[in-house]
Amino acid sequence: MSVIKFLKLSVSVAAIGLAVAVGGSYLAPIWFAPRQNVDVNSADPALIEKGRYIAQASDCVACHTASGGKAFAGGLAMQTPIGTIYSTNITPDKETGIGGYDFADFERAVRHGVRKDGSPLYPAMPYVSYSVLTDEDVQALYAYFVSTVQPVAQRNQASTIPWPSNMRWPLAWWQMLFGGHRGFTPPEGATPEVARGAYLVEGAGHCGACHTPRGAAFQEKALKDGPDGEFLSGSELEGWYAKSLRHEDVGLASWSQQEIADFLKTGRKARTAAFGSMADVIQHSTQHLSDADTSAIAAYLASRPARPSHDPFASRAKDDTTAKLYDSAEHSPGALGYVAQCAPCHRMNGQGTPRLFPALAGNAVAQTDNPSSLIHITLAGGAMARTPADKTRPSMPELAKLDDGAVADILTFIRASWGNKASPVSASDVAAIRGAIAHKPLDYVPENPTSSHADDVKAGQELALDRAKGNCLACHTIKGGDAPSSVGRELVDMKRRFPNRADLVEILTDEPNRNSIAPMPPFGRDQILTRAEIEKIIDFLYTQ
Repeated sequence: MSVIKFLKLSVSVAAIGLAVAVGGSYLAPIWFAPRQNVDVNSADPALIEKGRYIAQASDCVACHTASGGKAFAGGLAMQTPIGTIYSTNITPDKETGIGGYDFADFERAVRHGVRKDGSPLYPAMPYVSYSVLTDEDVQALYAYFVSTVQPVAQRNQASTIPWPSNMRWPLAWWQMLFGGHRGFTPPEGATPEVARGAYLVEGAGHCGACHTPRGAAFQEKALKDGPDGEFLSGSELEGWYAKSLRHEDVGLASWSQQEIADFLKTGRKARTAAFGSMADVIQHSTQHLSDADTSAIAAYLASRPARPSHDPFASRAKDDTTAKLYDSAEHSPGALGYVAQCAPCHRMNGQGTPRLFPALAGNAVAQTDNPSSLIHITLAGGAMARTPADKTRPSMPELAKLDDGAVADILTFIRASWGNKASPVSASDVAAIRGAIAHKPLDYVPENPTSSHADDVKAGQELALDRAKGNCLACHTIKGGDAPSSVGRELVDMKRRFPNRADLVEILTDEPNRNSIAPMPPFGRDQILTRAEIEKIIDFLYTQ
């Protein structure tokens, strides 16, 4: 065979192969995600309430709400190795959201990652976890979203992933390989409580999306527990390291089941606190779960054994750090930096203050092989989750003013002091995280209000001033409103004070659950205001 004939044959075979691959990608959803044509009574109050609970357990609002944007309207920027993806509008707006979805469309998107038009969704949407949700739970979610969530006219922002990586059809084959087309199977020998916990962790809670390492194709290496111990063994994502949740020294071995349950409710325990994305998960999701469900999750996590290569409890060296610091006998740059920058809160002995400032001595996050989270919170700072359990909400100040070498010295000192045993942090490690923080993409929120937004602002003003509704003037001063009141703060600069819109939604919905000293009425819980009315009042307050 001549070279020319061979080249022609090769081109023909490649063309046929590409045609089969592309064509097959469009047929794949028909094979693995057939339409479930089910009539759902989306007006059933019990079904809607169940859907609301599942949406909170799934933390839908966290990913589908941009900072300063409307709930579920999308626009949250998510970094990936190949570009930025923006979460989509999942409000029931017919033109820009999911208002045109019937239940079959909704179910295919949630459990299989297939859009209404048949195109595959990016796996930033945790449909590989949601695939285990029961039919009843998905139907409840659908009823909640189409009946209760306020429609928002906000078009979705395109990703920054360049061509050809942004082509959708290869994702169909990714879904065929890694999409988790499965139902839920309880762990062998599990009690009903542990089985419920496993269902929540594997499914709605999608804990593995952050806490399970990913492979070369960005797939979770395990979707449920197995003998290799990969599931929930820790992973790096967007410049953070989500720690192991297994019964091992850098995981949860030192935590009791009750401590895990309390942490899910409050975001704190005596020696540590949630930070970064986990603080958001607790604030907007797990604190709202029933005690039975947080206990079930805790029971499941407490029963997960250490990885085969990891000891449940590693031996700790003797603490000879504290005495040296008090005696000024430690003069290393890291020690001097710690005393100046960290000791006022975390103390010379590294023990911190219970439920206020986390202990660094024996801290699993401070001793993980991957120091990304420790570097990240040092540079960028962070606040604890806001829950009713604690009246104060301490914040970690950002120390980005320190150069890379100084930060590396301090963190190396922390990782090798008070009995801690972890590898040093290098200046290049700090520089890498500093770069990730600097290049974190901004969320997408439309700058130019539409006429519908103006209508919402006007309606929100009427609701805020209505004595039978918001009745804000009874306790607060609003620009152009009644005489000043001594009861509540003036309602100005609300967008600056509450850049995360979900925080203000939470306050207006159920303030007594957060503040028992001088609370507002529970507007949402007592059905004084609907969720849609609360959103409109916030639209108005954001203009003040």
